[in-house]
Amino acid sequence: MSTPAEKLAAALEKMHTAQNEGIVRSTSLSRTYLTRLTQAGFLQEIIRGWYFVKNPTLYAGSTAWYGYYWGFLRQYLTARFGEDYCLLPESSLHLLTGSTVVPRQLAIMRRSPGQQVLSLCLDTSLFIYQERGNFPERTVQINGVRVMELSEALLRVPESFFRSNPEDSVIALRMIHNPTSLISSLLENGRSVVGGRLAGAFRHLGDALTADRIVKTMQSAGYDIRESDPFKTPIAGSLSAARPLSPYVPRLQGMWANMRGAVLETFPAPPSETLDTNAYLAELEEKYVQDAYHSLSIEGYQATPTLIERVRKGLWNPGSDPADRETTDALAARGYWEAFRLVKECVRDILNGAETTPLVRRVHHEWHRALFSPSVQAGLLTPATLAGYRQTPVYIRGSRHVPLPSHALPDAMDTLFDLLAQEESPVVRAILGHFVFVFIHPYSDGNGRIGRFLMNAMFASGGYPWTIVHLENRMRYMEALEEASVHHNIRPFVACILDEMSAG
Repeated sequence: MSTPAEKLAAALEKMHTAQNEGIVRSTSLSRTYLTRLTQAGFLQEIIRGWYFVKNPTLYAGSTAWYGYYWGFLRQYLTARFGEDYCLLPESSLHLLTGSTVVPRQLAIMRRSPGQQVLSLCLDTSLFIYQERGNFPERTVQINGVRVMELSEALLRVPESFFRSNPEDSVIALRMIHNPTSLISSLLENGRSVVGGRLAGAFRHLGDALTADRIVKTMQSAGYDIRESDPFKTPIAGSLSAARPLSPYVPRLQGMWANMRGAVLETFPAPPSETLDTNAYLAELEEKYVQDAYHSLSIEGYQATPTLIERVRKGLWNPGSDPADRETTDALAARGYWEAFRLVKECVRDILNGAETTPLVRRVHHEWHRALFSPSVQAGLLTPATLAGYRQTPVYIRGSRHVPLPSHALPDAMDTLFDLLAQEESPVVRAILGHFVFVFIHPYSDGNGRIGRFLMNAMFASGGYPWTIVHLENRMRYMEALEEASVHHNIRPFVACILDEMSAG
């Protein structure tokens, strides 16, 4: 007779075969296997007949669910409706413009009769209804989900969308490379009010050429078009002539422009006295054990100050000590020490006059390699870990923000470093540099540690002290990052970092 462990192993093998991007349908597994896997914590029900895969030893259900949300939606909607469904214009624009937030409720129109609300995991839901006479003729797919084409979605969103979602609105307008399709739809449907609204929106953002083209074309067709500004209030930044290929580029640019004022309002001015480089570096060295302990502990490692001190003094020897060789925490501590030394060298160069952003841009991959090289050499991680930016999806534990897809990372990281280079304020570079880095989440692991290294390198450029985020404030720190990522409110994060700096 098979043991319980053997039965679970057999069920896991079946689950591995049955799953599609982490989603499992009940029709693909027997009731016995479903029950066994659910009770063991490897499957969690989404709705009746649909499950997602999770590792009970690594992540809470919220983490896995938010990561699998769009994969489930694509498979579920395709299975039920084929191509005969579409997201509403508001949700379509969110996806088209690269929104990273999992919505609490998603509204979906379909051609077939019926209306229902489906409750999913963790207080998320779907509202599905019949759209009788206004279903879009053409749809496109984003994340495998059918949405309205960009021009059609812009024509259909209400005026209030521009005020309540200015960032998405700006990105959507910037993505209009050729307004011909937009103007054709305005003319075909006689949408003079919408035409006036869009002309006003383009003009507000500095694109008078497109605004004039909309107005004059509709007037030449006999429409009485009256231009109006749907934004009502000024928008940070402007509509550049160079249209971005990726919606994530203007999204990051808009976040930076909208958040920097809150940082400047809160943080004190940089210290006026000239820094003593040797004294600053000596103080940094004194802070190492405390910094490593708190930074590693925030990430879930049990790296005690004693272990950290052993690593620093060279008393950790995986070649002769089996306990050290098998200890993930020790490998993480060793990697942190190696990375910290590189960051310290970077800080020395900055204090001696090196340009901060070009230096960090050049060496941040070295920091990442140093963090994980010991684990790779010990055989706990594959060498591909050291290659650079991730090639796979990643999600943040418990967050509704799903980091950028891997194909967007090169453009996004170039944008981050361009923003850092253009920013005059060292404190804005530090606070927003850290936040935007972890918002992008360019690596499979180590993003928090490198984000804090980046923050402190930028702080050093302005004469601010090295700042430690303490373990006891982890919840506040993570909640502040979540508030900034999901609601674009940076103030709690600013207050958190300022309090940590004051605490020393």
